[in-house]
Amino acid sequence: MASYAKDPRCTAMAEALVPLLRRVCPEGAGGYGGYYQVNLDDEEAVGLGGVELIRAAMRKAAKQLGWKVTTLGWIGTRNGTMVAVQDTREVPDEFRAAVDAAMNDKLRTALHTVWGGPGPAPVQRGSVSLMTQEFRAAHASSGT
Repeated sequence: MASYAKDPRCTAMAEALVPLLRRVCPEGAGGYGGYYQVNLDDEEAVGLGGVELIRAAMRKAAKQLGWKVTTLGWIGTRNGTMVAVQDTREVPDEFRAAVDAAMNDKLRTALHTVWGGPGPAPVQRGSVSLMTQEFRAAHASSGT
């Protein structure tokens, strides 16, 4: 597998991703508990350099924030190409409540979507569709 560490496209994409990754961390969690996912059309992902380049950029950006990371990337899913990065650091006790509350909110939103609970779905900060839109905009403004 090719290394993208010094690829200028990876570096530019990582720089554009840093503020996005910082923003998806739960409020009051001290930068812990972040998760970022984008769903792109397969052709769009290839045009951006491919799933491995996008994964490398996400990994590079996350490490700049001090995250211990797990990344994944799949081509040809039901939603096209899916690429994600997750902070897997142990959350200190002082931030545990904020991270757990954010996880509960995500779970509640997902259940509402699947089961179609009454009323509108709760507003989900950091939904995948929003993250994907932000990623596209950040990539476009980075000039790569």
